[in-house]
Amino acid sequence: MNISARNIFKGTVTSIVKGAVNTEVTIALGDGTRMVSIITVGAAERLGLKEGATASAIVKASSIIVGTNLQGAELSARNIVRGRVSKVIEGPVSTEVDIEIGGGNTLSAVITHESSKKLGLAAGADASAIFKASSVIIGVE
Repeated sequence: MNISARNIFKGTVTSIVKGAVNTEVTIALGDGTRMVSIITVGAAERLGLKEGATASAIVKASSIIVGTNLQGAELSARNIVRGRVSKVIEGPVSTEVDIEIGGGNTLSAVITHESSKKLGLAAGADASAIFKASSVIIGVE
């Protein structure tokens, strides 16, 4: 199955915490970057998730917030992935920002043009991709 989301990161399930309704799943990418997802208990069971299994973390570009200068910032988002901007494609309304996050992985975000200008985003700049655990879809093959 092909999907429209550009952010698909394959890794290993390192933690599963089952709750009454939802399950928290942590996936470690090859370079150690961790992505946390919150999915329903039923979805976790249907996928057959187990620690040590291979799975993919999938995040829509529109679900990502881009930040700079986050030293000391306290955020509720479980996923804060630091990297370096590799590409910026500006449009009159939206801007695509690609952030290299290590291990050969690039994360794409779509933010407003005004936000991109305000942050001064350009290739080579340090930036962080921020997204909630509930925005991470889990896939298995």
